[in-house]
Amino acid sequence: MNYGIVLKVLGILLIIESTLMAPSLLISFNDRGIDFYPFLITIVITLLIGMILSRKKSKDNMIGAKDGLAIVALGWLTISVLGALPLFLSGSTPTYIDAFFEIVSGFTTTGSSLIDNIETLPRGILFWRSFTHWIGGMGILVFTIALLPALGIGGFQIYKAESPGPIAGKMAPRIKDTAKILYVTYLGITIFEVILLLLGKMSIFESLVHTFGTVGTGGFGIKGESIGYYKSSYIHIVISIFMVLSGISFSLYYTIYRGRIREIFKNEELRLYLGIIVVSTMLIGINLYISNYGNIMNSLRDSFFQVSSIITTTGYSTADFNLWPSFSKGILLILMLIGGSAGSTAGGIKVIRILVMFKLIKREILKIFHPRAVIPIKNDGHTLSNDVIAGIYSFIALYIVIFAFSTLAISLEGVDLVTASTSVIATLSNIGPGLSLVGPSSSFSLYSGASKLLLSFLMLLGRI
Repeated sequence: MNYGIVLKVLGILLIIESTLMAPSLLISFNDRGIDFYPFLITIVITLLIGMILSRKKSKDNMIGAKDGLAIVALGWLTISVLGALPLFLSGSTPTYIDAFFEIVSGFTTTGSSLIDNIETLPRGILFWRSFTHWIGGMGILVFTIALLPALGIGGFQIYKAESPGPIAGKMAPRIKDTAKILYVTYLGITIFEVILLLLGKMSIFESLVHTFGTVGTGGFGIKGESIGYYKSSYIHIVISIFMVLSGISFSLYYTIYRGRIREIFKNEELRLYLGIIVVSTMLIGINLYISNYGNIMNSLRDSFFQVSSIITTTGYSTADFNLWPSFSKGILLILMLIGGSAGSTAGGIKVIRILVMFKLIKREILKIFHPRAVIPIKNDGHTLSNDVIAGIYSFIALYIVIFAFSTLAISLEGVDLVTASTSVIATLSNIGPGLSLVGPSSSFSLYSGASKLLLSFLMLLGRI
């Protein structure tokens, strides 16, 4: 392994992180908040460590597969360790483990929180929590990739390790151009949503933090009632739509930009993703209406919001779905496992893997009747290689194993099985809220330090 290049890139990451804390520092300075010096101290420490590491010499500037994996794993861990300092130093969390859990949840765009009195936090801290969603959504590492060529360092192995789907594809011949395309798209969607929320009478601060949570599919809010605090159908619908848009592969937006509209409608993952949203919204909406939830329009509105929030692993809520009928909660539980599209900011298993699994099941059924038939597995007209299929099998098998053992470990806390299992799903799939004692109106503060560290590890694992 090229340790020199790994440390050098980690140093660049920390320098970027220290720069990205500047807006939170300015907000705390303007408010004369207790979080000003915690941010200032953290920025200085992070910058110094980053400058020291970035000066490390390496035998060459090529990044191998092992180097890429090490950079991604250590990168997320390092920025979380230092990014948690402002929360702890400002007293926003009682222990450093709590601060670490909270900021890991931010960077991994999970949105699980253990802070019960969220509205008492300084605005600088609130901004930083939500901004970590936006930073982690597209990936601070993808941003770094765009800068590496200027330093004579190749970054494709980092891009492959960071890619959230079974296939790491490039939109442009050069990786730095791919990274730039992704961020231009990401920034464009962000600005558009901020403008629409401002039109809905949100303040600029509220519009920014909720947009960070939406586009990054994170879900940290600044109100105890999450988005339900805003009694505005307009705001609910705008955020719902942008959650759905953020759960779509960003490569498809580039396809639209290039004028290849027909390819969008032929995309199998997109069609399944939108189909799941429509069917789930209708089923839950009808179930809520039958259960005396209210009129059909309110039922469908809240259903659409929650379906959009859960399948994109954002985690915002407009209602306490913990109180919904079991049928509706069962659908939401399935959506927690599925997640959004590959190449989006959403977590979960990913729709593309579910799609391929269905095709594999169909092939095995057909081979019962036609044992000698050779039936290739295709996606969008392209035959998937055996390596890709094996990778999907391995991913789902590993997911199940991690889920099973982690649920058993969390159950040692004495919580009920629904709480334990959905705590694991919520963190491993980077969703945010679970069910029962970790529902949308609750937090993860009930767990011990050991369990918080385990759940933090699951969030990092789910992101990587």
